[in-house]
Amino acid sequence: MKAFLTHIKEKYGDGNYAGDEFGGARGHDGRGLPTGLPNNFMFATGIECSNPTIDHGRTRRDLLEECGHYERWREDLALVKGMGLKVLRYGLPYHKTHLGPGKYDWEFADQVMAEMQRLEITPILDLLHFGVPDWLGNFQNPELPVHFAEYAGAVARRYPWVRYYTPINEIYVTARMSAKDGIWNEQLKSDRGFVTAMKHLVAASIMATQQIAVHRPDCIIVQSESAEYIHELRANPSPEVALENKLRFVSLDLLYAHHPDGDVLNYLLDNGMTRREYDWFMAGEPPGYQIMGNDYYGRNERIVLPDGEICTSMDVLGWYNITLEYYRRYRKPVMHTETNVLEAHNAPTWLWKQWVNILRMRDEGVPVLGFTWYSLIDQLDWDIGLARKVGKVNPCGLFDLDRKPRPVAECYKMLLQEYGQITIVPHGELFEVTKSPATLKVEV
Repeated sequence: MKAFLTHIKEKYGDGNYAGDEFGGARGHDGRGLPTGLPNNFMFATGIECSNPTIDHGRTRRDLLEECGHYERWREDLALVKGMGLKVLRYGLPYHKTHLGPGKYDWEFADQVMAEMQRLEITPILDLLHFGVPDWLGNFQNPELPVHFAEYAGAVARRYPWVRYYTPINEIYVTARMSAKDGIWNEQLKSDRGFVTAMKHLVAASIMATQQIAVHRPDCIIVQSESAEYIHELRANPSPEVALENKLRFVSLDLLYAHHPDGDVLNYLLDNGMTRREYDWFMAGEPPGYQIMGNDYYGRNERIVLPDGEICTSMDVLGWYNITLEYYRRYRKPVMHTETNVLEAHNAPTWLWKQWVNILRMRDEGVPVLGFTWYSLIDQLDWDIGLARKVGKVNPCGLFDLDRKPRPVAECYKMLLQEYGQITIVPHGELFEVTKSPATLKVEV
């Protein structure tokens, strides 16, 4: 054995081609900052861009404005670049850009998009994030899908270099908060209002994707959706909670043409969805490469106590178990598209816990494409779901509102340095080159 090792050292040295007495062959281990190569895992952050209305349409919650991004966008993009991140979930301000049918104001979007392109940051463009322009009203408007699809096509035509899109962020949450919980936009509290908002939103997403695909046939759609679950601590579970745990799938069922359970279908038909509309949704999936993005916060899991009180369960099932249920239902590649905690001192531990969930999912053989700490900068009033304009800072960002790093930023840098060059599929670097070095490199 000693003679063998001596021969190997003489021929190859102690480099990456062969091992030594401390181990065998040493290959690529995934360490180093992200490269942005097509087959590499996508590490990301996002700019908080929620813009619903409250007070029955009188007040707009524009988090791009409230968190200072309109004035400091160049600085914010530089922070993304400085973190070593290549991917950014970014929401263009729909309510400011789409001024009316066929009318747009591209001034802000053009500046930001040009700078992103210069910095070689890959955007996942978020086209609707909880709110619509005043002239469209709210999600009860049946004309929303047509006008929004027109807007999506205009964006794709104007920025042909963009490949990744989230047409509508968290469709289920948007419909629930606007039409079932009575907090945003139309502020309804009815099942019929919820179903109406749901079908308009899903139709808008499908039609928008169709328009994006006209200009970018190879578009990649990252459908960010909330990964939720309700735990009911009653000996005899209620049918209401059982139905609620099924309704969380409705947006993706309609989007991916997956037939829901019979009781959910009856709920949809009883609350305004026609059989013709249902058949339209079930006709097939929208175009493009579909990625199922699951957003997970500890507050996504709730516990219903025997007396009816609801409390936050914080990570009972966790992202892994909930997302695995979604994956088995839809069989789509997965991305962890949002997470944070509202207490800055808990953020580093939460970051590592989410990463452990991802590693466990990868060990199961599930194709996980990326991870997102959301957001880059602290947010405001998310402890009350933006229901009132209080201005309370939620210290959940990688940086505070003064653009100073929080401890979680250093932890994320450490994570990137350790795992930044892992591939989507373990050892997937072998797919980078499919021809001899003398020919062009072909990436898949």
